[in-house]
Amino acid sequence: MRLADARAICPALLTAPATPAADAAFLEALARWSSRYSPSLNVDGTDGLWLDITGIAHLFDSEAALLADLATRLAKAGLNTQLGLAETLGGAHALARYARCTPCIAPFGALPKTLAPLPIEALRLDLKTTSVLRRLGLKRIGQLYDLPRTSLERRFHSKEAAQSVLRRLDEALGTRKETRIPLLPAPDFVARLSFAEPLITHDGVLASLERLANKLCQTLKTASVGARRVVLWAARTDGSCTEIEAGLSAPSSTAAHLVRLLKDRLEAIDMGFGVDLMTLAALLTETLHPIQTGLTETTHRPHPEKLIDALVSRLGKRTVRRLFPKESHIPELAQSPRTIFAGLPAWTDAWPGEVSNKPPRPPLLLAKPESLAVMAEIPEGPPARFTWRRVNRRVVKTEGPERIAPEWWRTLEQGVPLEAHANQRPRDYYRIEDEDGCRYWVFREGLYQDGADGPPCWFLHGVFP
Repeated sequence: MRLADARAICPALLTAPATPAADAAFLEALARWSSRYSPSLNVDGTDGLWLDITGIAHLFDSEAALLADLATRLAKAGLNTQLGLAETLGGAHALARYARCTPCIAPFGALPKTLAPLPIEALRLDLKTTSVLRRLGLKRIGQLYDLPRTSLERRFHSKEAAQSVLRRLDEALGTRKETRIPLLPAPDFVARLSFAEPLITHDGVLASLERLANKLCQTLKTASVGARRVVLWAARTDGSCTEIEAGLSAPSSTAAHLVRLLKDRLEAIDMGFGVDLMTLAALLTETLHPIQTGLTETTHRPHPEKLIDALVSRLGKRTVRRLFPKESHIPELAQSPRTIFAGLPAWTDAWPGEVSNKPPRPPLLLAKPESLAVMAEIPEGPPARFTWRRVNRRVVKTEGPERIAPEWWRTLEQGVPLEAHANQRPRDYYRIEDEDGCRYWVFREGLYQDGADGPPCWFLHGVFP
């Protein structure tokens, strides 16, 4: 009826604008909170949930005890519920929405008898189909059991409508398998911890996180895998749920490392009226290869993954980058930045099948080579004096040159004429040391005999420790 007519009948009527989007978001949050009862669940329509509790009921002593606990917790959150439990999703849907009592449990093997007195609307049929069935005198599900299927198909104008009735009936009785798409993919490695009394302090949540991390890492080590992305779910007593997700730059099965990544974000969680369930899961895993240990400490290679993960946790994954090698002889083009979750870079000292005979390179390259003002220059040799960043420096030691020619073949790959290669100039790199002991990596761009391109130019490209 119209709102004005409703208020005329009931002046004290309370009304509120409909918010379908907010209702759907709340229903999805409620489904995530229900993960305490099942790892496989999803929403059912606009006002329902389905949970697969196969193999879980014994954790609550029985199926009836599980439903009673669920109803109690939802009632405390201010929600009125109708619960149904059956061997099939269609049967549970019919009992939850059309049974006269709640909770309603269908005994094992007695599902047809339990569904027989329910109206045909319980089969999840559209309004047009149910109207046709009622005109045929079929008002209860049990009336469809003994009805010949061929005669039922002749009663409908289309074969699809008759097939939909038979399909929904078979799905409800379990004679036809129904596809169920869970809201959350069930992780292979997960650890759960529930509490008899809700946790209201962050210290208690942190202590529980350490227990979960130890339990999860034991499972990961048994399977010889490491976590690359983990997520922590915390369910509150009011029915809401929050989650914290963290990525790792390399697979890890160390509990202390996982706790360190989630600890800082854990302090920002709103505890509400308390947390009564926590779940830690590894959403993405990789094989954890065994490491050959040496007899001395000098054989151990540095592992910066822990530092990288800590920086990402504080600064964000878009801020921290990792360098990956590229096939290029030009130093500034020999690497490219990527996200730290792209895997481990395969840095090598030589190309495949090539013996490494390159001179040492500086560990720190400038973002862009900086110009040098050379005051005392030796033809076809290193500078004797130069000015860099307004400071004059005298060279006392030199080593080089190392010539790096332009990559003319790349111009051909990009469709640039070969004549454009003439505009590119070779580089002669030198490792030099000034009188203060500072070591630099400089290069001369161009040759003296190439007068057509102008005099050579000097640049500083990197520094040595």
